[in-house]
Amino acid sequence: MNVAIIIAGGVGNRMGQDIPKQFIEVYDKPVLMYTLDSFEKHDKIDAIEIVCIDGWQEKVIADAKKYNISKLKWIVTGGESAQESIRNGVFNLEDKCNADDIIIIHDGVRPLVDEYVLSDVIDKCEQYGNAVTSLPYNEQIFIIDDEISTTGYIKRETLRRVSTPQAYKYEKLDRAYHKAYEEKIGIHGSAYANTMMVELGERLYFAAGSDKNIKLTTNDDLELFKAYISKNKKMM
Repeated sequence: MNVAIIIAGGVGNRMGQDIPKQFIEVYDKPVLMYTLDSFEKHDKIDAIEIVCIDGWQEKVIADAKKYNISKLKWIVTGGESAQESIRNGVFNLEDKCNADDIIIIHDGVRPLVDEYVLSDVIDKCEQYGNAVTSLPYNEQIFIIDDEISTTGYIKRETLRRVSTPQAYKYEKLDRAYHKAYEEKIGIHGSAYANTMMVELGERLYFAAGSDKNIKLTTNDDLELFKAYISKNKKMM
């Protein structure tokens, strides 16, 4: 079984909106429902679990029914961080998943995940036991010496930028989250499943990425997403 955990537990203060950004409507449809569409339509996704900000669960249920998200099986309350939200989602599946089931973790505010990206992350996980969506890094990265100068840089050929979706075999992922929270490893700050796994000594494997797979963090991101949707509507 392949289960998608969609993380929709954030508040999204940087967007400056009155509601969490995953529930902002674009052409009369919530951002989260655009995200779920990709997983609903993909033939390798068997079930969906949403980790939701508290107080919005009924909204998710109503929207899922309205937009025919039939694969939604579970809604879990989010934590105080993305890492806690993922942990809550993983732990909720302990009596529902088998050891070799594939868990695909994805940000609810990345609504433009392509079919080939989702397919590749699942295929790579089947092959290697995990997979993280990635792209080459095309900018130059310099290391600061002080606030105004630098004398060093990192070769961009040695870098990859990763995002979601990410995929892991369930048994290893569940065990990793128990260990991480028991031993306080890889759970602080901006930690995520991938960074936690590396801190726990796991080797990660790259899967295909897409520049279109943007995360809606600012109003500029939201306008870019609207432009994509508008373009697609005109092409239909």
